[in-house]
Amino acid sequence: MTQTSDRTTGAERRTARAAAAAPDASGAFTHRQIMTILGGLLLGMFLAALDQTVVSTAIRTIADDLNGYDLQAWATTAFLITSTITTPLYGKLSDMYGRRPFYLFAIAVFVLGSMLCGLADTMYQLAVYRAIQGIGAGGLMSLALAIIADIVPPRERSKYQGYFMAVFGTSSVLGPVIGGFLAGQSTILGITGWRWIFYVNVPLGILAFAVVFKVLHLPHTKREHRIDFPGALALITFLVPLLIVAEQGRTWGWSSTGALICYALSALGFALFVLAERVYKDDALLPLRMFANRTFAVTSLSSIVLGAGMFGGILLLPQYLQIVQGSSPTEAGLQMIPLVMGIMAGSIIAGQVIARTGKYKAFPLVGVVFIVTALVSLSFIVGADTPVPLMFPFMTLMGLGLGFNFQPVILAVQNAVSPREIGVATSSVTFFRQMGGTLGTAVFLSVLFTRLPTDIGSAVSDAAAADPALAPQLQAAAGNAADLSDTSFIQELPSAVALPFKTGFADSIDMVFLIAAGVVALGFFVLLLLPQLALRTQSGIQAQQAGAREVTDDPNTAAAHAAGAAAPTSVEPPVDDADRTDRRLDDDRVGAPTSGGGRHEAAPDQPTGLDSVPADHLPEGARDPR
Repeated sequence: MTQTSDRTTGAERRTARAAAAAPDASGAFTHRQIMTILGGLLLGMFLAALDQTVVSTAIRTIADDLNGYDLQAWATTAFLITSTITTPLYGKLSDMYGRRPFYLFAIAVFVLGSMLCGLADTMYQLAVYRAIQGIGAGGLMSLALAIIADIVPPRERSKYQGYFMAVFGTSSVLGPVIGGFLAGQSTILGITGWRWIFYVNVPLGILAFAVVFKVLHLPHTKREHRIDFPGALALITFLVPLLIVAEQGRTWGWSSTGALICYALSALGFALFVLAERVYKDDALLPLRMFANRTFAVTSLSSIVLGAGMFGGILLLPQYLQIVQGSSPTEAGLQMIPLVMGIMAGSIIAGQVIARTGKYKAFPLVGVVFIVTALVSLSFIVGADTPVPLMFPFMTLMGLGLGFNFQPVILAVQNAVSPREIGVATSSVTFFRQMGGTLGTAVFLSVLFTRLPTDIGSAVSDAAAADPALAPQLQAAAGNAADLSDTSFIQELPSAVALPFKTGFADSIDMVFLIAAGVVALGFFVLLLLPQLALRTQSGIQAQQAGAREVTDDPNTAAAHAAGAAAPTSVEPPVDDADRTDRRLDDDRVGAPTSGGGRHEAAPDQPTGLDSVPADHLPEGARDPR
């Protein structure tokens, strides 16, 4: 009897917690409810952001310790490959079955991957474990952004943006410092210092899991659809060979047999992916009809371009500071603070202005100009003996540009699609940014290692010609430079002998900065096509519930729904769900100006309530309300 009573009490407590987290009849959440949910989301985002910055600062130390500096691209790209591929899966599945279970799954897998990374003994093992970690990371950021879109209207979202940016900025500042400190310790409690970079995720992840499990309870109408596994497999077939040849092309030769096989497999994967998406239609991992939405198409393409340039630029800054400037990992983390502060400032400025004006288009454009200016400037001033403080203004400028791009682009695409597709839209833009970052990382590292032998050789020859007395030492050191698996030898050389090697590294990095600037500049012309649309004043859940009420309140539609019959005859022929969705997405039809009551007034190109209704709430053959 006592056990039964305990079980009943436990069920009642769970029901009470879920009821307390539920929205009111209109689908609106109170500020307290939003802040409670935010607590769990922020912990998950803190994990993802902290991991990126911790590892980026310490990767040189990790690679040197595992004798794999020239293999670091595998550890970096393995994480990005799996997080990129799983991101759209998280978005699609969470739209179908709810956000909560997949967010919890993402945290659990991320923690497991972190534990395994701490146990790695080779760079190849680290790459495999980072791939597992990436499976979890793919859902941490995109699902958090989708959940916020569910509970906060676009026009009010910037009020809560400061919390995200505070966590992102804090983790970005703490990450390099923590990563540098841990990587700089030979051992902690008998374990190699850099391994704690991954172990620290374990208690944080367990805490995040517990908080999300307790506070995240969102209403959701389950929609049964096919899961696009063929599309996911085709996407893997497309991306993996492309990244392998990008990383190994300098060794194999860009026209070698191995490279040609990778090109062919990647092309086949792309063709199969497009075919799978056409066959699965609305159930597709990435529904092709969404590209008819101009906002979605523009933000997706710009995310690829900006992701490539952004990751390429940020990835090499810590390495330049450590290899050329001789900074310790901890010092390199602290020296990256101007970049982080720029990101925070840019995000806060953009959020506040968008909240007041409702205008978002200018920020990504200005942000691209800032990033390009910073990268070009760095390519000219970065050298073997450049004072680090001279780089701070340009690092801050790059951070401002990144801050101006991150949230406004996500906000634009969430605002432009049907509320029932927020998950797949948000994850798709995140997917394209990560895909660009994955390709950019592999390509820029490949360019770096392709140029390094030539640039170092030229610098050594010039130094030997200028001072023949140094020639024997330079030749001996050049023998070490032939193997780039460990770069720590540079810091052990006399300053006069080390200078040409640092010059060679700086020259190679300058070239990568210029290439990254050219890639990011393309994003400006893409973003010129981004439409400026009115921001909705309803959250995703509010819009879906309002749409459902309109269906229920309409006697004809409700009767048809109950009877499973077609909607009343109209001068227009019946339109099926796919055609209705295609028409809705054609012209970025979103919220028009609202009345005093906060409800949307219909505009010629604005969707009515039925556009936000889950498919299973609509009667078979229901005609387009327009």
